[in-house]
Amino acid sequence: MRKVLLCVPMILLLSACGRPPGGVGEAEELALAIRGEYAVLNTWTAQAEITADYGQRVYDYTVAAEFDGKQTRLTLTAPDTVTGLTAVLTEDSGALEFDGLWVETGPLDPEGLTPAAALPALVETARTGYITACRLEEDGLLRVDCADPESDPGTGLETTLWFQPDSHQLIRGELSRDGFRAIRCDFSVFAKT
Repeated sequence: MRKVLLCVPMILLLSACGRPPGGVGEAEELALAIRGEYAVLNTWTAQAEITADYGQRVYDYTVAAEFDGKQTRLTLTAPDTVTGLTAVLTEDSGALEFDGLWVETGPLDPEGLTPAAALPALVETARTGYITACRLEEDGLLRVDCADPESDPGTGLETTLWFQPDSHQLIRGELSRDGFRAIRCDFSVFAKT
């Protein structure tokens, strides 16, 4: 029974990536290996430059993040006006706690996606997101596209992740809503701990 349960997600993943004639391709094998590593990930640390695009306003900031299995702790490191501010995100909280003050964050979409939740959302997609396509790009990175399998391409929330093929490190992630890129994260560090 256990073997059957493990085979079903693998079959779905392979069908989502698209099988080349003659079997599984290099990108699909790599995506499977990375998915397996991230699926058992309990803790992680990261540093990233984040761009949040609200359409009329665009915000750039740099953040250090740490997930301990229960909550994500964010520390802003740029721009200078907010350096050192910390925030704690939990699964059941849509607000941020900045040094003891609760602050509501502005959502980027109707489902409540916020820039503060971008890093955990990207990691969770690497762990569990439905893969719609994967390929090795000219720059050598593995690109993995994830979305709701019941949505049409270019609609709903879509996530694109880029990984270093050798280390499996998360290099970049983008979150798009209805074809509009709302958040881009460029990781200088992503460590699976």
